[in-house]
Amino acid sequence: MVNIDWQKLRHRNQNILGFEQSLLSAVFLPLVEIDGETCILFEKRSPDLKVQPGEICFPGGRIDDSDISPSQAALRETIEELGLAPEDLSILAPLDIVVSPFSAIIYPFVGQIHNPQSIQINYSEVAEVFYVPLDYLMQQQPIEQKIILKVDFPEDYPFELVPGGKNYPYRDAIIPQQFYIWQDRIIWGLTARILHHFLSLVDTSSC
Repeated sequence: MVNIDWQKLRHRNQNILGFEQSLLSAVFLPLVEIDGETCILFEKRSPDLKVQPGEICFPGGRIDDSDISPSQAALRETIEELGLAPEDLSILAPLDIVVSPFSAIIYPFVGQIHNPQSIQINYSEVAEVFYVPLDYLMQQQPIEQKIILKVDFPEDYPFELVPGGKNYPYRDAIIPQQFYIWQDRIIWGLTARILHHFLSLVDTSSC
């Protein structure tokens, strides 16, 4: 007879299946006041980085074992990338967790940089920063598109164990994509997805 410890199961924290095998990251969507106007800070990644060089993103990165929480990781990465002191920034609210089809889980947070004049860019990671007025982004309708991911199989996949074998009606994965254009810069990918989510939360016109 199997002896199940229901008390232990009942009190375990519910998590995302596959959590342990996923790359865990945290990002910081920074609000700053520039000449009395609320703006969002974006980074352009260093061209010397191996992953997504030269692309536009929010501050953030991988959650380390030493980080006590995803929010602490978001702050730590922002401090490292922008050369800020801990008192120069704060988190205002969590945003929805992003579960990527590419084995990544991203914890986004919106916050504020209190002293943007204190920014000292870490050029080994960041090529430049720029600011986009929040009002401008609220008024923009992004270009909407989608990515379609199709199922592929290794040669030794056991189709004989699947009902219908190779004819089983596997579904394609459809990922929504947004593109925001600011001057000569394109904001897209997960950065645009997180931005789009944040803008939808603060859009009072839909209330």
